[in-house]
Amino acid sequence: MTPVHSDVILDRMMALHPKVIDLVLDRMWRLLEALGNPQDQLPPVVHIAGTNGKGSTQAYIRAGLEGAGHRVHAYTSPHLTRFHERIRLAGDLISEQALTEVLDECLAANGDAPITYFEITTCAALLAFSRVPADYTLLEVGLGGRLDATNVVARPALTIITPVSIDHTSFLGETVDVIAGEKAGILKRGVTCVVGPQTEAGLAVIEARADAVGAPLLVHGQHWHAWEERGRLIFQDETGLLDLPLPALPGAHQIENAGAAVAALRFLGQGEQAAERAMTDVFWPARMQRLRRGPLAEAAPRAELWLDGGHNASAGEALARHLAGLSPRPTWLICGILNTKDVRGYLRPMAGQVAGLYAVSIPEEVNTLPASATAAAARDVGMAAEEAESVDAALAGIVARDPSARILISGSLYLAGRILRENG
Repeated sequence: MTPVHSDVILDRMMALHPKVIDLVLDRMWRLLEALGNPQDQLPPVVHIAGTNGKGSTQAYIRAGLEGAGHRVHAYTSPHLTRFHERIRLAGDLISEQALTEVLDECLAANGDAPITYFEITTCAALLAFSRVPADYTLLEVGLGGRLDATNVVARPALTIITPVSIDHTSFLGETVDVIAGEKAGILKRGVTCVVGPQTEAGLAVIEARADAVGAPLLVHGQHWHAWEERGRLIFQDETGLLDLPLPALPGAHQIENAGAAVAALRFLGQGEQAAERAMTDVFWPARMQRLRRGPLAEAAPRAELWLDGGHNASAGEALARHLAGLSPRPTWLICGILNTKDVRGYLRPMAGQVAGLYAVSIPEEVNTLPASATAAAARDVGMAAEEAESVDAALAGIVARDPSARILISGSLYLAGRILRENG
């Protein structure tokens, strides 16, 4: 009999709940119980929440732990080119056979009961992790924290909250303090939490929740510090100072993400070697990733081509700071974004750093903001903007103006994933 491909099973799972997002944990507990509670059989867990920097911080920690010789499971979302990216088993992407086996098992255990796609696939990841020996498990929150499907481990080894800002307001709340309360839902009694840079209001909420549940905190600016000095990353905490290479991921905001990762590695008992390998070995696609090959790069051989999946106001601010620090060169945006995002908040910080924007609709994405609306938003914040039928057409338009331009394709991880697929 021909084996069923994982994509077929994943398509079936999409139909098990009428909503893509439905934040409760009841369905998780039901299915996990049917599967034998794999969440209680994992290697030590590091649980990571936050609005920005979750994936990058996880990538630094994984690079550091693996550089020190440890085997690491890792769970992240969304994927960019194929679902297997979400699940790393002891350092390797899950195989097609292993993925189909755990998906089949979860589908059989769940039956026709309602459960969201993210919930049942998270159960599959936890099941896979429970069956493969490793030294650590890194779990990235999908949305929020308190009611996220990953928030089922009773006692992690460590939790982390990266910077909290406005995003997913229809699910998490309209203000930073309310959203921070959802992120702080991952705090557990007696489990230390590394806290990245926060607004005053966000930190107050996290500290209040930590006091309520008895969770020790390691807070940026209080218990640890990270900064750039003379082309190096300097990290300092209560145990001493580290002089490290700059992170391999570009952008000033990566100093903060890398700092949180080093704080986590230090708490986990890792030495300077792990911290150095975290900086040098890290790779995280679609975070200011330079595109040097593939059809797009070939179509613009003299251009400087970048890809970034940031999509909220904080990401726009980080990109603006990064662009401001680059060598002088006309910079153009190609932007496609979802209709659930604050497009003006995302674009406004970059208005003074770019020559103009080409707006595109994200192909085959039902929630794409139409190119016309993105272009209008760009004009509202002071950018010269026009529409393009595709990324290829936008690239051609920019290259016709300036063959040596700096070009940043941005606005959505869904768009970034498509670009990566099409460019190998």
